[in-house]
Amino acid sequence: MAKIVGYIAASLDGLIVDGDDTLDWLFKYDDMDLGEHDYRTFTKGIRTIVMGRATYDFIAADPSPWSYEHQRVIVVTSRPLDTPKGPLEVRSNLDDLIAELRSLDDGDVWMLGGGQLQMAFIERNALDEIEIYVIPEILGAGQPLFPLTGHRASPTLISAKAMDKGCVRLHYRM
Repeated sequence: MAKIVGYIAASLDGLIVDGDDTLDWLFKYDDMDLGEHDYRTFTKGIRTIVMGRATYDFIAADPSPWSYEHQRVIVVTSRPLDTPKGPLEVRSNLDDLIAELRSLDDGDVWMLGGGQLQMAFIERNALDEIEIYVIPEILGAGQPLFPLTGHRASPTLISAKAMDKGCVRLHYRM
């Protein structure tokens, strides 16, 4: 059975994009040494990527080539994608998608992008683990790591590790 995981960076004040809806604050850490926890290493173990419509639109607007040619990509949306940037599938029913993902046995599933979809999975007890990379930046405005929905949970800390450039990696089991 596939593990459904999150892998995301957040500012010290708990935001994932700044007040201008950009990741410019994060890009200055692109050369950070994460060792065995590096993004490229992480994605090698991922077979399926699930993202929401806002994350897809953000990635599709970037002029660089589609980065996920070697993975199955599922976009959760109720609106059609007129000209998809890369090969992908669309789902609109979260409960059916979770059942589908739970039946996979060909590699792990990554919840890519913002906290809204990740929170929807957390609320359904469908996110198994999450790695959060806390970056030493205070943004003051932007989108929170997780939207405040009223849902409560008490994840179990697997590990906490100081990384390069003041980053801290937090790894939780949900």
